[in-house]
Amino acid sequence: MTGALQHIVVMGVSGSGKSTVGKALAATLGWPFVEGDSFHPPANVAKMSAGTPLDDDDRRPWLETLAAQIARNEAAGRSSVLGCSALKRAYRDILRSGAPRVRFLHVHGDRAVLAERVSRRPGHFFPASLLESQLATLEPLAEDEDGVVIDVALPPAEQLDAALHALGLHRYPG
Repeated sequence: MTGALQHIVVMGVSGSGKSTVGKALAATLGWPFVEGDSFHPPANVAKMSAGTPLDDDDRRPWLETLAAQIARNEAAGRSSVLGCSALKRAYRDILRSGAPRVRFLHVHGDRAVLAERVSRRPGHFFPASLLESQLATLEPLAEDEDGVVIDVALPPAEQLDAALHALGLHRYPG
């Protein structure tokens, strides 16, 4: 489907490559990319930086802000791509409230690959010690959710091709 507005949330735990895949997907489609992490309030960043996992109460206002970003793109007549962990169905439900067609691209893979990737991100506010809490929180997409899964172990270009194919999307001709 390429004609109607839609919003793709690239989801997964930290280190899965949400930003890399999301930016490539957005550039390929000619859609804006929204980096969800940049909308975390300072209290959330401080909590994660200290090695404390966020809870549902911490995440709710952040997710509502992201749903509002989706709604702004929808109101402006733009499809969009958003990078956001979206670990639980309840979180995805909040994001879905932003527009009629919110879809999910779950970048998923092996725990060891994810841990290695997280450890290679010096200066990021999310410490490697929190990966296990995210993996424990993660609820895979349910059959009735509009979304697909791609393998974190694929090279970025193959992830992009797999995502486009699985989502039924086509490269922006410009």
